Amino acid sequence: MNLLERFLEDDLVGVRFAVNVLIGATALWLMLRLWADHNPIWAIASMIAAADPQIKNAIRTFHGRIVNALLGCAVGLFFVVLGRGGEWKLPLALAVTVLLSSYVVRIPTMWRQAPITAAIVIAAGVLSGSATAGLGHGLHKVAEVLYGCLIGLAVSWIMSKVWLIKPPAGEN
Repeated sequence: MNLLERFLEDDLVGVRFAVNVLIGATALWLMLRLWADHNPIWAIASMIAAADPQIKNAIRTFHGRIVNALLGCAVGLFFVVLGRGGEWKLPLALAVTVLLSSYVVRIPTMWRQAPITAAIVIAAGVLSGSATAGLGHGLHKVAEVLYGCLIGLAVSWIMSKVWLIKPPAGEN
């Protein structure tokens, strides 16, 4: 296979992903930064993690990321409300979250999202010195993560309709 054929067949997946990221990041920047005056970096990072040139992969990643983010958020909220413990809450909550994600939820795609989300929620509470203020800040960040995932999936779906690409060999 010559270089041009390889580029047209394989490397356009990378170009397609770059276009997905460009569209998603632009949309999030406009929606969150310019219109709502929020820092969109959490949403953009989540959009990139959830977007994929192959819509099946995007759906699988979206599902795993949402379920694990909600689990992490629930565990994080539990530990914030639990009170006391300060910084020691964080490692314990992360361990509990990993165990729940691994042995109860059992969605291996994006399983790391659960403890990451728990850390976001708990750290916001610990660093602010107020459970209520931290809770609000942590939940805001989780909402940005979930919104970014939704935008990543939406862009992937729209692009799968506009710009068709062949699924990888063995996948139909």
